[in-house]
Amino acid sequence: MSIVEDLRGSRELLLNLTRREIKGKYKRTALGQLWSLANPLAAMAIYTVVFALIIRVEPEPGDPSGLDIFALWLLCGLLPWSFFTNVVNGGMGALVGNENLIKKVHFPRIALLVANSFSWIFSWSIEMVVLLVALLLVGANALPWVPLVVLFMALMSLFATGVALMLSVANVYFRDTQHFVGILFQVWFYLTPILYPVSLVAGLSDDVGPLIGSVTLLDLYMLNPVGEFVEAFRNLMYDNRWPELSTTLSCVAWAVAVFFVGYSIFKRHEKGLAEAL
Repeated sequence: MSIVEDLRGSRELLLNLTRREIKGKYKRTALGQLWSLANPLAAMAIYTVVFALIIRVEPEPGDPSGLDIFALWLLCGLLPWSFFTNVVNGGMGALVGNENLIKKVHFPRIALLVANSFSWIFSWSIEMVVLLVALLLVGANALPWVPLVVLFMALMSLFATGVALMLSVANVYFRDTQHFVGILFQVWFYLTPILYPVSLVAGLSDDVGPLIGSVTLLDLYMLNPVGEFVEAFRNLMYDNRWPELSTTLSCVAWAVAVFFVGYSIFKRHEKGLAEAL
């Protein structure tokens, strides 16, 4: 059975699970979904002070937008990163967190992970509105690029869900997975061009020279798929231009490949999840 057939037969369940995820995140809080803005805005403030004022990282102005505001440049990188990590972390714990439901009711288990992704898309949309308003206030022509941003974030959602599918299965059998991924994300964050521009890595790569044959440090650095999504997001929202063709093709390739690999692994282990839990 394909994923479309899986989800088509459980549309109402998927809707209810998504609704539960959205309501459950900030249940009994006064501000509700507005808390979804707290983490990225707090991180933006802290990193802006450290990297813009103390370390003095100076990315190039937006091309062709001309924007030269480090806080907004940073936020354009933080939002896709936080979306990716939230989808993966939430999906990784979806099976273990719904152990009782999985053992008692028969339904497509993938609905749990898709509902998690949908709930974070909802939260991301709130963050996007705030970013868009801020960009418009400083004169950026970001509004025409929003449909393309949605398209790229749909690709990133596909990529993140694929990673979550693989890790959710691993977490059922090896509960150390979530702790390992926490450390991995700390390293991955600093290996992604969020706090600094790629040009700094390119300069370091030129100084170091080829590592193995003609392979350079920059070549290895550019293998980071999340970096491609961050650059695409920044090109659209901050630079106000279409991403490079290589970046676009890379995002599409990573999204499709990782999702189908994750889905195939998930389907292979789906029948034994109840027993393993």
